[in-house]
Amino acid sequence: MLNAILFDSDARNQLLPLTATRPMGELRLGILTLREKWERHLRASVSYITQEYLQEKFPIHVEAENLVLNGGVIPNEALCRRIEQMDMNEALLHNGELVAAWLDEARFEALIEDEEVRELDGKNLDKSIPFKQLNRLWEFTQFNDQAIREDFNLLTQGRRSEPISATNTVLGAAQVFLEKGAKIECCILNATTGPIYIAEGAEVMEGSVLRGPVAIGANAIVKMGTRIYGPTTIGPGCRAGGEIARSILLANSNKAHDGYLGDSVLGEWCNMGADTNTSNLKNNYSEVKLWDYEAGRFANTGLQFCGLVMGDHAKCGINTMFNTGTVVGVSANVFGSGYPRNFVPDFAWGSVESGYRTYRFSDACETAERVMARREVAFNELEKAILYHVYDRTAKYRSWEK
Repeated sequence: MLNAILFDSDARNQLLPLTATRPMGELRLGILTLREKWERHLRASVSYITQEYLQEKFPIHVEAENLVLNGGVIPNEALCRRIEQMDMNEALLHNGELVAAWLDEARFEALIEDEEVRELDGKNLDKSIPFKQLNRLWEFTQFNDQAIREDFNLLTQGRRSEPISATNTVLGAAQVFLEKGAKIECCILNATTGPIYIAEGAEVMEGSVLRGPVAIGANAIVKMGTRIYGPTTIGPGCRAGGEIARSILLANSNKAHDGYLGDSVLGEWCNMGADTNTSNLKNNYSEVKLWDYEAGRFANTGLQFCGLVMGDHAKCGINTMFNTGTVVGVSANVFGSGYPRNFVPDFAWGSVESGYRTYRFSDACETAERVMARREVAFNELEKAILYHVYDRTAKYRSWEK
């Protein structure tokens, strides 16, 4: 099997807080993570070059021949066929940035040690080959429509869907695919606007309405009467309810109650309290800005619609109102009336009325342990060490500590 190694590009810093707890290749776009896309397209085994504090959880595997890939690049059929045609010690570039390189073990070790890699044959990617790369947070919702469609074709080509119960109303049945063990009864599915994919073990409860393109991940639950507008991805293990539009839940997060989530991205192990609502359009219809961790300021998105980005383990209380273009950091806990600030730092605890204090690290870990146990996932010392690194590195954003 081909040995592929995904590396975090400089764009990793613009994708915080989602990349604070994972390599870029573990980000979900469409139905699959970027890693899963590469694995399927290239029939490869994938490991990572990532941040040092993440390397133990996401270790690297080196062989005599290694295909090194930019972790933020979104693979497609044409790009992967070009990569398969590459020779050993050839590098493929796009606008001067490395996309892929075949390296023997010696040259790979030189790359890791920041030494000069000799005798590499650099070639520019042909402009006729489609190319997309995740560089900014707001691109998730921009790219998700095409990503769901491409993943749907990749996963279902040459296969038959499980039968769809006659209790459902289905438009565009050819574009609906149910994996074995998926449950759906008494729902409305409209796939004329895009495909609908429901993975193994997922359940869509009675009265739900899905308008494609929509992906429901393995063992996810869509609660009764949920309305989902595509393009939307409900990742594995998630709980979804209320009204959701043009959003992505990476995995194991809960937006299970009434309330609106639009043009937003939630990390893993997040929980949104009942009747939480996100604004995705400013009252004056002007361009939305979004917090940039690396720059330490808000960046122009060029978008009129942009909602919430929430890092792993973040939580909000019932009736929380998030303003247009809000970023909530890892393990932040937000509650109370009024709009929270548009950037809530990692490990912040508080409300508009009471202000914020730092979420005590030991308390945050206890909560994480309880939450993950509900999905039968262990919160071990490795997970704790990753969270502590994020806690330590983000102290500069918690102004009340100074």
